[in-house]
Amino acid sequence: MTEVAPARTVPLPFRQVPRVEGVRAARAFSEVMATRRSVREFSPEPVPEEVIETAIRAAASAPSGANVQPWRFVVITDPERKRRLRLAAEAEEREFYGRRASREWLDALGPIGTDWHKPFLEIAPVLIVVFEVHQGPHSPKPYYVKESVGIAVGLLIAALHHAGLATLTHTPSPMRFLNEICDRPREERPYVLMPVGYPAPGARVPDLTRKPLDEVMVRC
Repeated sequence: MTEVAPARTVPLPFRQVPRVEGVRAARAFSEVMATRRSVREFSPEPVPEEVIETAIRAAASAPSGANVQPWRFVVITDPERKRRLRLAAEAEEREFYGRRASREWLDALGPIGTDWHKPFLEIAPVLIVVFEVHQGPHSPKPYYVKESVGIAVGLLIAALHHAGLATLTHTPSPMRFLNEICDRPREERPYVLMPVGYPAPGARVPDLTRKPLDEVMVRC
């Protein structure tokens, strides 16, 4: 039997906080995140490049299967590329709303008020396309890819919201057109497309409510 070399370890950079401070920090984080909403009305005002880079750095700290880190974050700010992306996304969305989506699905989307028009893909100053990185010529076999990338995207959304930016998780289906527009190889598979920026003045969002804690948490 081949012996496995012991894993290299380093000291854990952990700071234990007093319980009262921990409760206060958890409550403050919850209150900030409770104000997060998916935004479809963006201002074209530029956003600091350092904020985008720092938020992606936070996202890339997410845990991943076997620490393979199977994600790629493509940042798009070029107006022509955003234009191409919008046209391609709207073509897929027209098919979705006009032919592919079931009546049940369209009814579920009714309260959100969306349709195939996606002007925010051009108006938002930044688009972040997140790709799953699968095995390829220059990438190893990943494990728990969707779970790993999903956690990273959650951290990205939280980091951008804390920095005062609005986001939207947009998933036109299918999304393979993003490989060509973003110049990415086939082993990278689109996971989500996120417009990022400041909300437009007077921006409005659907009047939605979130489930209370006793409906989403179970003690056992």
